[in-house]
Amino acid sequence: MASRFDIRRQTGFTTIAMICFFALYLPIVTVVVYAFNAGNSIAIWEGVSLRWFYQAWNNSQVVDASIRSLQIASVAATIGTIVATMAALATTRTKPYPGLGFKYAFINQPLMVPEIVTAVALLIFFSRIKIWTGYSGLGYLMAAHTAFCIPFAYLPIRARLENMDLSLEIAAADLYATPWKAFRRVTFPLLWPGILAGLMLAFVISLDDVVITEFVKSGGQDTLPTYMLGQFRRVITPEINAISTVFLLISILIVTVFFFISRKKDQE
Repeated sequence: MASRFDIRRQTGFTTIAMICFFALYLPIVTVVVYAFNAGNSIAIWEGVSLRWFYQAWNNSQVVDASIRSLQIASVAATIGTIVATMAALATTRTKPYPGLGFKYAFINQPLMVPEIVTAVALLIFFSRIKIWTGYSGLGYLMAAHTAFCIPFAYLPIRARLENMDLSLEIAAADLYATPWKAFRRVTFPLLWPGILAGLMLAFVISLDDVVITEFVKSGGQDTLPTYMLGQFRRVITPEINAISTVFLLISILIVTVFFFISRKKDQE
C-alpha cells in the first residue's frame, strides 16, 4: 500500500522553512534590538538605553505625523470597510448575471494596477480639484486612502459571505423579517469577523502607505511613513527603530484583539 504524501516529511522541507522564517523575522528583530541602543548608530551596539523612545515621544514632528497617520487610517479604514461591506453584499447575495465578473475586477482594480499608477492618477485628479476649490486639507489623503483600502477590506468580507449558510437568512425571510432586520439580526452577527478582518487589514494598509501619500499630500501633511522616509535622506538614528518598534507593538496588539474577538464569535 502506497504511503500518503506529506509535505512535512519531504527531505529539506524543514530546513527551507527555517531559512524562510529566519529571513523574514531577523530584520524585524534587528530593528527592535537596536531601538534600545544607547549610541547614535543603527549598526554599532553601545549599550542598552531608552533614550530614543524618550526622544521620539518628545519629538513634535513624530507626534504630529503619528496622530495624522492614525486619523487618516481610521477614517479610510472605516469608510472603506462600510463601502466594501455593501459591495460584498451586492456581489454575493445575488444570482450570477453577465457583468458580475467585470464588477469583481473593477472593485479589485487597485490590487491589480501598480500603486505608482494609482498615485499618479490621484495626483492629477486631486490637483484639479485643489485648483477649483482652493482646499488643500487632509480630505484628499483620506479620500485617496479610502479608495485604495476598499479592495483590501472587500476580500475577507466577501470570503466570509461566501462561506456563510444562506438557510439562516432564508429562514429569517420566511418568518417575515424585513431585509434590514434580517441583516441586523442574522447576517451582520455572522459577518462580523469578516468585517473586523477587513477593517484591520484596511487600517494597516493605510497606516503604512508611502507611495500614494507622497504623491497626494500637501506641504506640512507628512504621515509617519513619509516622515521616516524623509529622515532616511538625512541622518539616520535609532529613533527610527524606536518608532518602528512602537508601531510593531500596536500592530501585534490589533492582531491579538482581532484573534480573541474572532474566537469568541466562533464559539458563540
